[in-house]
Amino acid sequence: MPIAKEGLREIAVATLLLGGLGIALGWLFWPLAIVPGIVWVWVLSFFRDPKRQGRFAPGELCSAADGRVTEVTELDHYESIDGPAVRIGAFLSIFNVHANRSPCVGTVRAILHQPGKFLDARHKDSGRLNESNTLLIDPDAPMPGPIEVRQVAGKVARRIICHAKPGDRLRTGERFGMIKFGSRTEVIIPRVPGTQLAVKVGDVVRAGLTVLARQPVREATTTALPTSVPSFVEVPEPVRAAS
Repeated sequence: MPIAKEGLREIAVATLLLGGLGIALGWLFWPLAIVPGIVWVWVLSFFRDPKRQGRFAPGELCSAADGRVTEVTELDHYESIDGPAVRIGAFLSIFNVHANRSPCVGTVRAILHQPGKFLDARHKDSGRLNESNTLLIDPDAPMPGPIEVRQVAGKVARRIICHAKPGDRLRTGERFGMIKFGSRTEVIIPRVPGTQLAVKVGDVVRAGLTVLARQPVREATTTALPTSVPSFVEVPEPVRAAS
């Protein structure tokens, strides 16, 4: 089972602490030593990082995270997209794979890290109020854009990691970061004529494999992207929350 390198420190700490606890409990009553072992296995599985290579048709966007869809909201106007949009939010439990992947092929235009609260990731206001890290991606023509991906911290998840930086090119389903210990991930796409949603609230999705939506493709010569996004600030280095 591949393990995410971002979790090596946590795995090492858990091995030392849980190993010592298991030995101590084993001296008292050996069946109790099983409990720390189960917790250690969970820590190891939390940082599993399976290799994925989905196949997508032109115009298809994939899920940016594993989890369950908790929100599909049509927005009359979304500032960074400069027009109507659809926001698809997924909740990641402590049992999900927590790697985040790009929903499309394109170039990272900007990254914004926003300090905030740590509400439960299932709370209706968590996406707006919680600490988050946002990627704005200009998808390759002929797909309409831009497309926004938001890594949102939760009540337990307080460590957001993003390895991407402005100017990077990402492939559809390419891994760019992760959120440690339960969280929320949002994908916001332009709502243009012909946009088809492929998921609904309650659906289980898998990053890099599940199709979230299908966009009508258009010729590159007619693709128009906003020239400025005032709510975003480009940064020279990848955003990485303290861990």
